[in-house]
Amino acid sequence: MSRTPRDKRMSIDEVVASLEDGMTIGIGGWGPRRKPMALVRAILRSDLTDLTIVSWGGADVGLLARAGKIRRLVYAFVSLDTVPLEPHFQRARQYGTIPEVVELDEGMFQTGLKAASERLPFLPMRAGLGSDVLVNNPWIKTVASPYAEPDGTVETFVAVPALRLDVALVHLNRADQHGNATYLGPDPYFDDLFAMAADRTYLSVERVVDTAGLTTDTPVQRLLLSRMLVTGVVETPNGAHFTDCRPDYPRDERFQRAYAAAAGGSDEDWAAFESRFLSGDEAAYQAAVRTFTEEQA
Repeated sequence: MSRTPRDKRMSIDEVVASLEDGMTIGIGGWGPRRKPMALVRAILRSDLTDLTIVSWGGADVGLLARAGKIRRLVYAFVSLDTVPLEPHFQRARQYGTIPEVVELDEGMFQTGLKAASERLPFLPMRAGLGSDVLVNNPWIKTVASPYAEPDGTVETFVAVPALRLDVALVHLNRADQHGNATYLGPDPYFDDLFAMAADRTYLSVERVVDTAGLTTDTPVQRLLLSRMLVTGVVETPNGAHFTDCRPDYPRDERFQRAYAAAAGGSDEDWAAFESRFLSGDEAAYQAAVRTFTEEQA
């Protein structure tokens, strides 16, 4: 497409073509909420492999694990909410098919992103002390405070390592062509931290609008990402499906149940689901979802 110098619009395929094997990719959203699923599906269709995935995980982690794309996974949880354990992830953990797994306390996960966003090697915090996080991840160190308490004691903290990202993938409601982006739902889900922790950020949105239009849907200022943080913008209506992207649409619970049943079923069950919904491009996926919705009505 023709672009002006500050026009950052890209296609899904252009984003994925810019990625490389072995990258560390942070995926924004929160479990089954506002995940950049169109971009995740494009990675599934690609030859990318050996990835490090950093995520408050949902089906993004499950799908990439099932496809064998993940070499290292850094996560605080992986859940579909109404389906407590993401089936593909559950199977991967049970059978050890992800070569390296780093499970962090949610606060540690956030602190790791914050350290990376501030270009620090680590940040200290109390969460994790006395827990199995340090037992299972002995490479995570502790650090003594350089400042003694009034009674002379010296406190010890977990030195949470920075979660540096090569690329962040996030999905928001609206953006302009320059990369300024806003969320309209109830929560930013730390997507700004993912963007600040990354060398490059690719943003998918429900709709690209004129810059002035970023404030028309809500009286409250909800600009989350500045264009300075964004490398590329992809307009992907329904691109977070089947996770929710409120107020544009809720989570597709019927589809999620079908996904979970196939993922937790036999290899034949999953092959049938994959053939129907994941064998083509994003347009084919959306068409298959529309047919599924009509069948369920």
